[in-house]
Amino acid sequence: MSFVGLFLSGAVLFLNSLMLLGKAEAKSVGIFNIFVGTLQMIIPFYLLVVSDQNNWDLYNDASIFLFGLTFLYVGITSLKGLEGNGLGWYSLWVAIVAVVYAFTSIIHFHNIVDALTWGMWAFLWFLFFLSNSLKKKIDYYLGIVAFVQSWVTLTIPSMLYFLGVWNTQSVYQIWTYVLLLSIFYFVVILFKGKFSLKKEKGRKEIQVL
Repeated sequence: MSFVGLFLSGAVLFLNSLMLLGKAEAKSVGIFNIFVGTLQMIIPFYLLVVSDQNNWDLYNDASIFLFGLTFLYVGITSLKGLEGNGLGWYSLWVAIVAVVYAFTSIIHFHNIVDALTWGMWAFLWFLFFLSNSLKKKIDYYLGIVAFVQSWVTLTIPSMLYFLGVWNTQSVYQIWTYVLLLSIFYFVVILFKGKFSLKKEKGRKEIQVL
């Protein structure tokens, strides 16, 4: 996926995380989703036209569509106040596709950073499925995950690429640890959240008794 696309996706995911955390209004964020989502539909169409149409060109261009359609779907859902059930099922489909991209990054390209990145995106899309289709009350956790990922998988890697240092071995090694630490953080706050929820339930039961 192009780094310009990643950069724009970082901005959208950052705003979406603030929306989930209750810091930004849904309709205003929805407009930005539609704006970037439209760009991320136009760009891959252009790349398809000028490419050699080989399987790996199609593979790379298809990944941009995944983001573009997601942003358009989120934007329209937010603006229209829709239930989001369809968005959730679409997110599940994308999560499965993202797992394939993660394995391909390891098996074919031998790129651990891309594999970890796609794995994290698959997790994020799966959380959108849980929230929108299964109606799990995880918006705060989802917002934290989206906020972190907006920086460590999108915005900062894009900026490092623009500065000409992303493809260096030292940066790749550092970023592998950054991504692993982010995943560890997601696991920790997930279990802390569950523990806090259990404690809160326990307190309510005691108060009732």
